[in-house]
Amino acid sequence: MSNLAVPAAPRRRWLAFVPLAVFIALAALFLIGLQGDPQKLPSALIGKPVPDFSLSALEGIDRPGLATADLSGAVTVVNVFASWCIPCHEEHPQLVELARDSRIRMAGINQKDQPENARRFLERNGNPYQRIGVDPNGRAAIEWGVYGVPETFIVGRDGRILYKHVGPITPQILTARIKPQIEAALAAR
Repeated sequence: MSNLAVPAAPRRRWLAFVPLAVFIALAALFLIGLQGDPQKLPSALIGKPVPDFSLSALEGIDRPGLATADLSGAVTVVNVFASWCIPCHEEHPQLVELARDSRIRMAGINQKDQPENARRFLERNGNPYQRIGVDPNGRAAIEWGVYGVPETFIVGRDGRILYKHVGPITPQILTARIKPQIEAALAAR
């Protein structure tokens, strides 16, 4: 009898590790993908007119709703937000700061939120929006190409989308990206 024969069981043991190896490979790819810049997500709407939409006002807040026609004639910052969105809470002070600039209009799209929660959020943190449209089922957000809240758009005087920011606006992003984009939109004629 020869000692060169390898038992069948040890050869198959490595097969038990295949699912684990596949899982580790997929997890690594997922983590690498998360390291990317969300600003690099493509937006097919840049340079195009804002979508056709009409949203009713947020009940209990003395501001009108929001529609396509409201987004021409002045540079407008449109912010998609929700009270349940933690990053929306983080970016809100920057939006309040932007609202102090009388050269621009601020508009909000309240997405998939309970009206009373949205009202409390704005009452507690300040309301930077001159107009607030309620998007209870997210249909308008889909038309805008929103991936998730928060997202912010800069709309030119001609009603065209000039810039899109995905994610919360931090103080650094406000200074480095948003304000320069607003200045460029204001300078355009």
